[in-house]
Amino acid sequence: MPMEGTSETDAQPRVILQPIAAPSILGLYGLAGATFMVGAQMAHWFGSSSSTLLLIPFAALFGGLAQFLAGMWAYKARDGVATAVHGMWGAFWMAFGGLGFFISMGRGPSPTGALVSPELGYWFIVLAAITWVCMGAAAAENKSLVTTLAFLAAGSTITAIALLVGVEGLVILAGYLFIISAIAAWYTGSALMLNEAFGRDVWSLGKSTQVREMPRITAPIGEPGVIRGQI
Repeated sequence: MPMEGTSETDAQPRVILQPIAAPSILGLYGLAGATFMVGAQMAHWFGSSSSTLLLIPFAALFGGLAQFLAGMWAYKARDGVATAVHGMWGAFWMAFGGLGFFISMGRGPSPTGALVSPELGYWFIVLAAITWVCMGAAAAENKSLVTTLAFLAAGSTITAIALLVGVEGLVILAGYLFIISAIAAWYTGSALMLNEAFGRDVWSLGKSTQVREMPRITAPIGEPGVIRGQI
């Protein structure tokens, strides 16, 4: 309803912007922590009969819940790449933690064979396929994220092959790829945080030089305005 003394044509819609902190700071730190720990175990940096039980709570919460929440906040920030990466990998780490817990408690089926696990292998095929596409989309944002996702996708691909054919050497290789991805994720998350805190580029992200036209925020959409992106 227009205010008294004004006509409908004089009434101007108001759009209230709701800027939020970059969700990928949290998401990338969660990804880095869980991926590094699991990758280090796969690379045989450590490991014992109790390692899995000690890893799964942290993988489920540190790498799962935190990253999944970051994905939902990235959705609010209109960042499709971050929504896909953090939402997908966050959900995976929560499922990974839950599966490991049930197996350790004797309430779930253990994978058959020493290394071969077709069920998990096919899940890693799905993860790899989505992560490769996300890596391609990240090229429009920055090189640092591309590096993170490239090694993450490669690690997922090698893990899928290792679980399908049962080759120990491939598991170790995948572990090292995950470790490199974790380091890149730590760097990218730290760069986002430092650059936001200081208001300038402290650590370079290798931002894309491509010019992207942002969609205009218009009143008829019927949603509160949100600044798009995280950088």
